[in-house]
Amino acid sequence: MTDIPGRFAGRTAIITGGASGLGKDVARRIVAEGGSVALWDLNGDLLAAAGAEVGAGHVEALDVADPAAVARAAKASADALGKVDILVCSAGITGPTATVQDFPVDGWRRVMDINLNGVFYCCREVVPHLIANGYGRIINVASVAGKEGNPNASAYSASKAGVIGLTKSLGKELAQTGVLANAVTPAVFDTPLLAQMPQSHIDFMLSKIPMGRLGQAHETTAMICFLASEECSFSTGATFDTSGGRTTF
Repeated sequence: MTDIPGRFAGRTAIITGGASGLGKDVARRIVAEGGSVALWDLNGDLLAAAGAEVGAGHVEALDVADPAAVARAAKASADALGKVDILVCSAGITGPTATVQDFPVDGWRRVMDINLNGVFYCCREVVPHLIANGYGRIINVASVAGKEGNPNASAYSASKAGVIGLTKSLGKELAQTGVLANAVTPAVFDTPLLAQMPQSHIDFMLSKIPMGRLGQAHETTAMICFLASEECSFSTGATFDTSGGRTTF
């Protein structure tokens, strides 16, 4: 991956799930390319270290499933950065691995609260800042599971399908405001989320990828950073795959 010097000069971004994995990688690249970032994450200890590592302008330890906390964080980050130009919703969990009939209700609710409701809360609070700018980019991290459905991962698959639908609606709503909203739909890639899955489930997902390998975070980071930049100017309400050939629509 090659950084593009100055691509995000003068731009500011809020990145959820920014303490590790994909969110942290996106933050590093935006800062390297001239931008400023605020990192949001539930894990305060990892967040502080990540903020120092990438040179974040602001960090907020919060649960994106808490709408009041998201509202407070949006204001605090906008004040700290001076404005908000970009929102990357990367926070997420996999949830239990179980059949629908055995899926725990509390596990279902927690996956929906973080993966889908959290994206809604973040977009709801940050969109007014972007509209006020007359410019903005929103990138919501969904998944190929939201298009195809993975067995024994119904909550994760359903939540990511919801993110795709939410993003399509939002993109149409904002189409004439200068704010673009798109989703990325990665296949399984090397991320801390893998620690939440049994190896058998990882092996199943890997078997579906024609390239025959896991993705790498930087490959999806590159897609996100294109969508977060001014280079993306005529795509909104769309999904962009990084799936190694798995996705067929």
